[in-house]
Amino acid sequence: MIKKSLSVAVVGAGAWGTALATVAGRAGHDVLLYSRNREIAELLNRARSHPRLPQAIFPPSLRVTATDADLQGRELWIFATPAQALRAAAAFFSARLESDVPAIVAAKGIEINTGKFMIDVLQEECPSVDPFILSGPSFAADVIAGKPTAVTLAGRDLSRVLDLAAALSSPAFRIYSSCDILGVQLGGAIKNVLAIACGISEGKGLGDSARAALTTRAFTEMLRFGDALGADRATLTGLSGLGDLILTCSSLQSRNFSFGIALGHDRSVSDLFPKNHATIEGIPTAKALMAISSRLSIELPVCEMVNGILERRLTVDDAIGKLLARPLRVE
Repeated sequence: MIKKSLSVAVVGAGAWGTALATVAGRAGHDVLLYSRNREIAELLNRARSHPRLPQAIFPPSLRVTATDADLQGRELWIFATPAQALRAAAAFFSARLESDVPAIVAAKGIEINTGKFMIDVLQEECPSVDPFILSGPSFAADVIAGKPTAVTLAGRDLSRVLDLAAALSSPAFRIYSSCDILGVQLGGAIKNVLAIACGISEGKGLGDSARAALTTRAFTEMLRFGDALGADRATLTGLSGLGDLILTCSSLQSRNFSFGIALGHDRSVSDLFPKNHATIEGIPTAKALMAISSRLSIELPVCEMVNGILERRLTVDDAIGKLLARPLRVE
């Protein structure tokens, strides 16, 4: 049974990490938010808000630190780094995490160099922790502003998942529970690639009908990918699958969707990459998806076209033409 008040470590002081740290603080927990940059940590402590999320003041129980030793012995860990930075963060803090401590990963992606999902990465670097994955349709600005949001938390032991979900939930931040760790990770990863495709459609001015059709076919690809890897279809029709897909494929708050719009406006990939690739999770995930789909012979035409554009093998117009020329099938 999770006790009422926990000492919580949140690794990653970006917008999403700050939002989750605020959620934990509002739920009555003692929260330490870790930033690698001492100046940023000092700024956040002084301002008591995040510069990208100024609409909300930190709860009194939330403090920011740049000293990793401060996190020693924390009872709950939340890793809110970008997906491709998770391994380095987990390795750096591995000695600070006690055996069987619950560790929640709040990153959405697939590691580009290994093709591994986030929980696998965490367990390789921190094998003694009890791993959980948090995913679902959620923007940091909405969460920290206290707007109604619902997400999914998955872990190996449902009773422990339920306890953690209850400990971190509030009327505005509802956490549903699952044991389908793979499905929750998979939906959150592939939707980023599909959101780039929907952004391209929007940027090209193809219309609402085209975007609705593309989103529907994108969801079919999510289900096909999940079936091949053994995810539960019920998970993919829920918050961490379809719910996150709908949000990410329709809002300018989504970096992946906005990146796709820029591509659809005929911005070149080379122009956009240097500024954006570190925070656009769909970019490395697209390459990782293609490696997995090739190995397992999974048909993912939308993801394949996105990856072709990102690798500069296809123009946006060529990719659209290829998708529209695909054979008509029974749905």
